[in-house]
Amino acid sequence: MHKIATINTRIEPKLKSQAETILHKVGLTSAEAVRLFYMQVCLHKGLPFEVKIPNEETIKAMRDAANRKTHKSNL
Repeated sequence: MHKIATINTRIEPKLKSQAETILHKVGLTSAEAVRLFYMQVCLHKGLPFEVKIPNEETIKAMRDAANRKTHKSNL
């Protein structure tokens, strides 16, 4: 298959750097990761993961995690 299509995108430098560090650890380049993502979109006929608006409990957990709070069980 000839690779003749180009994708250009703008992304925050910090996000790009963090993602590329992870991709490098699993042996992928950014181009390979994008190609893999597109292949998965085609196979799933949509996004290969669930996308939804988080509920209040999830939002609170995300805020707590960002503030480094831990959940204490009532057990």
